[in-house]
Amino acid sequence: MASTEASLKEAMTSIEGTIGIALVDYSSGMALGTLGGGKDLDLNVAAAGNTDVVRAKVRALEHLGLNDEIEDILITLGSQYHLIRLLKGRNSNGLFLYLALDRNRSNLAMARHQLKSIEAGLEV
Repeated sequence: MASTEASLKEAMTSIEGTIGIALVDYSSGMALGTLGGGKDLDLNVAAAGNTDVVRAKVRALEHLGLNDEIEDILITLGSQYHLIRLLKGRNSNGLFLYLALDRNRSNLAMARHQLKSIEAGLEV
């Protein structure tokens, strides 16, 4: 099992095209850890904003009566992909990984696969 810091570093180095990554608590909207980002991508602001996205989708599933879980949420921009992966398992309820990718330098399918692998090894 890897720590938050080690998992974020793994994502930055192993997922091609990563701009930034954050571990976020969507009950509070706070980032528990961030790596990358910069002046064009404030990961703390992104964490808070994407918390609203996750909460809205959870509510929509409830209203629709769908007995299913969100695996991930993809937001496609002109130059970036933003991937939100809700964590499953013990001690990770209410958390998600937020990954921002450069669309020209990334492979979305591989990024999803690698993020799932990182999630499996993450110990919170």
